[in-house]
Amino acid sequence: MQTKLTLTVYQNVIELVNEYAKRNQRSLSNVIEEYLKSLSEDISTKSKPQLSRIVKELKGSVKDPDPSKSYKEVLADVLIEKHLK
Repeated sequence: MQTKLTLTVYQNVIELVNEYAKRNQRSLSNVIEEYLKSLSEDISTKSKPQLSRIVKELKGSVKDPDPSKSYKEVLADVLIEKHLK
């Protein structure tokens, strides 16, 4: 649902943004809405840890052999097997 919003902005800013909107074949409302959406996305992504490109590519490529064990337990089992057997 769209809601009407009244803003107080300097005239020169409105003129510049109107020119930008015309050049990009968009409405002033659309430019402002997209900007506000980008701000809200920034806020929501800051609460989530950012994954690097390589981690995103590798995510899901390895299956956990025993999901009931913690990372430390799995690591301990691997180290015991490597060094004691």
